[in-house]
Amino acid sequence: MYFGGLQKNSLIDYPGKMSCVLFLAGCNFHCPFCHNPELARGDVPPANRISLEAALEFLENRRGMLEGVVLSGGEPALDENFPRICKRIKDLGYPVKLDTNGSRPDVLAQLFKDNCIDYVAMDIKAPLTGYFPDITSKNIEKKLQASIELIMSSGRDYEFRTTCVRPFVGPENIAAIAATIRGARRYVLQPFNPQVVLDPVFCNAYQHHPDDTQIESFRKKISPLFGECMIR
Repeated sequence: MYFGGLQKNSLIDYPGKMSCVLFLAGCNFHCPFCHNPELARGDVPPANRISLEAALEFLENRRGMLEGVVLSGGEPALDENFPRICKRIKDLGYPVKLDTNGSRPDVLAQLFKDNCIDYVAMDIKAPLTGYFPDITSKNIEKKLQASIELIMSSGRDYEFRTTCVRPFVGPENIAAIAATIRGARRYVLQPFNPQVVLDPVFCNAYQHHPDDTQIESFRKKISPLFGECMIR
């Protein structure tokens, strides 16, 4: 296996911690608005690939400076070696945060059982019945619901997050999206960034995406459902 990228320092990806972000390549979703198209396609040039051993050496050398490690993608849970990767990073003394689309509840359950992750951020792309056909080629509603339930009952820190982008998110369905994670500790709304996306043609067909004012109205509407509801 290899990592498709490394962000050496981040103050925002692991709340409350100075972290680095390691990106795994490949994804089982094809979100048109994805801002990491190379990673989503698994199309990382060989010169940009980072071996596991090189990444672990980097982390070894940053002990005492970094406070956590974020594993993002792509979709990290697709890699058959992912639990082993998490354990090796944990063995270096780092808290580990996972960014996931929630499509692999079986992997999540194993990670929780083995105490391999400390924080989970799961993306809620749309109402769970609205992922097909533009986000995934098959109906995975039950798997997503299973991941939500696992995360909320895990005892670990977590957040759910939604990128506010048409046609998946708007005033007509934000309440339905929020209801799927009612009672969560933290729900994060994110504005859509159109600069780099997986499918520009698809995204350009929807010119009017929720702006900052409308996203704030979403937040006010749904915030009573959560311990914390914020815009990032």
